[in-house]
Amino acid sequence: MGSISATTQNLLQFLQSHFAQLVSKGRRGPLIAALLAIAVALPCAMMMPPLDRDESRFIQASAQMIETHDYININVQDVPRYKKPVGIHWLQVAAVKLTSGVAKRDVLAFRWPSILGAALAAFACAWGASYAFGTRVGTKAGIIFAVTFMLSTEAFIAKTDAVQCGFITLMMAALAQIYLRTRDLGKDDPRPKMPWVKLVFWLGLAGSIMIKFIIGPMILATTLLTLWALDRRIRWARNMGWGWGLILVALICGPWIMAITVTTDGQFWVGAVGKDFADKLKGGSEGHFMWPGYHLALLPVTMFPAAWFLGGALQTAIFRRHEAAIRFAIAWFVPAFLIFELSPTKLPHYTLPTFAALAWLCALSLNVPLKLWARIVNVALGIVGGLTLSALAIAGYVLYGNGAAFVFMIAVILAAVVIGGLGGWLMWLNRQRTGFAFILAAGILAHLSFVSELAQLKPLWISKQLEAALVSNHLDPRHDLRTPGPVAIIGYSEPSFVFAMGTRTQLLNDDVKGAVRALREGRPLFVESQFEKAFQAEAAAQGLSPHAVSQVRGHNYNGRDQVLTLYDNPPAP
Repeated sequence: MGSISATTQNLLQFLQSHFAQLVSKGRRGPLIAALLAIAVALPCAMMMPPLDRDESRFIQASAQMIETHDYININVQDVPRYKKPVGIHWLQVAAVKLTSGVAKRDVLAFRWPSILGAALAAFACAWGASYAFGTRVGTKAGIIFAVTFMLSTEAFIAKTDAVQCGFITLMMAALAQIYLRTRDLGKDDPRPKMPWVKLVFWLGLAGSIMIKFIIGPMILATTLLTLWALDRRIRWARNMGWGWGLILVALICGPWIMAITVTTDGQFWVGAVGKDFADKLKGGSEGHFMWPGYHLALLPVTMFPAAWFLGGALQTAIFRRHEAAIRFAIAWFVPAFLIFELSPTKLPHYTLPTFAALAWLCALSLNVPLKLWARIVNVALGIVGGLTLSALAIAGYVLYGNGAAFVFMIAVILAAVVIGGLGGWLMWLNRQRTGFAFILAAGILAHLSFVSELAQLKPLWISKQLEAALVSNHLDPRHDLRTPGPVAIIGYSEPSFVFAMGTRTQLLNDDVKGAVRALREGRPLFVESQFEKAFQAEAAAQGLSPHAVSQVRGHNYNGRDQVLTLYDNPPAP
């Protein structure tokens, strides 16, 4: 028995000492980072209802593409959506056709592109860092990025940001390799061919343009200009394959750009550039104005659990800024981050495409002795990130929670504060491997617990409650043929309800006469409390007695507390 125990112990010690080498050879490190990103995002994508308003608008527009077979125009019901390119919708359409069906309204099917976009971002982060700093650092960088709170969150939301981050990170990882391999070549030195790396670079750029137009080219431009300013030379950029690369981008992006221009008579560009993009530059578009410093203040949360490494990342950037690979990371992160800070319109996810560069610096800092100030910054930001997440979890439970939410709230606190704090303490004691493992576990468990709690906050998911009320009262026109459709609703216009009940769902806004007309036709009708008095008066004037069958109460997180009454007046024989 003693011999077996000793053999087992020796085997465990061997695996522990060689694990990093085993997983980092070739593409194993990037693949592990990608799989970890999927593992963190997939449970969240399966448990969360459709989110208002952006996600539900994206998935409803994609659903309508399948229903109408129109893959050029982007519409939500009868309203054109002139904001973003078609790329995300094509990916969602493909995912739905491969994994589900549009009639099922399975939100997970629409979320697969975002999940895979986050996996691509983690893969590309590890791939680029592996070339720049070695496979061990590259693997750590990819893992750190895979579990950061913002990437893990965008990964389960079916909109553009995770996919855009994937394409941009892929583009920048390829650009880093081109830069590092050609930066110090003389005028007469032979140029490395790198056809596949260049192809990846241009495909990443084209993909970013088809997802969100300007952000990818902006980050590319600011990086090139910053490297030019720092190096005082830019000759290496001639080796990027500009001729065939720009042609490839035009072939990928051009057909749809021409088609949407002709189809909408140029109105798409008036909406996307002249209004949506211009409004973000002029002021706080859609009420999202924030002062400069907003994104910096959010870093302990958006980068959690990597907040425990940000002090080391800062030290690495300052003291090793003359190294080419670190200079590239700085040129990627700093100017783009500043542009997002200076833009008046701010949302937490805007800076996500720059985070892979920060993950590079965080991973590199794990292998160097840190100065006291850097260690203090690590601890301070790690504690701030953990306490902030805990405070949000407590607030969610106090305002809208139940018994199950309480369990997950406690799990968030234990993961973000206790496990994260233990990991930070071990890092302070220079027990790097064990501390790193605890901090990663803290990030993963805190995120999963936080999202699980959020999914349990029933009052926030009004559309889900409305759908449940229709089903429980046998008034869902999709399943009960005796109930005429479509469902009508007044005073509640969230796109998640349209996605759930179908494109023909009638959003009446403030049309009281339209609500009474739906009642007369025998269609299911929801009336929000602020329209109740006017609705009853109009119904009485037309000789109708509304029959209430159910009531839904909740908090619209895009607005206020709401109470909606479901009416069922069967049509006259």
